[in-house]
Amino acid sequence: MPATSRADVTWEGDLLKGKGAVSAATSRAFTALPISWAARNEATVGKTSPEELIAAAHAGCFAMALSFGLANAGKPPKKLEVSAAVTFDKVEAGFRIVSSALTVRGWVPGLDAEGFRKAAESAKDGCPVSQALKGNVRLSIAATLAG
Repeated sequence: MPATSRADVTWEGDLLKGKGAVSAATSRAFTALPISWAARNEATVGKTSPEELIAAAHAGCFAMALSFGLANAGKPPKKLEVSAAVTFDKVEAGFRIVSSALTVRGWVPGLDAEGFRKAAESAKDGCPVSQALKGNVRLSIAATLAG
């Protein structure tokens, strides 16, 4: 069954001096997070950006995909620490999200470093957020097995 998630934004003013607020309309997990143009490419000063929200979505989706893949292989993780660094940059065609670099550190009993690297690569390629970004954004993964 399809699932639809919704977020709402209210924006006031022009791009450079304006400000907005984003809320998770479906879950209500967060409300009125402040957003601004400056948070995208200057100092964040307590504000978020679309890119930070994409980074959160990518890190969360990847963590779930990796956990699922490892468990299906009989090696459920004890813990995964995941980070996604989404880069927003000016290119010839204007401003674009150019990359999402995933980093994962995992505690997976009974798995070697090469097995963990392969599982992480597979999860990077297969997670739904990666699939949405693929072809438009450079994706990478750095995986470290901690124990």
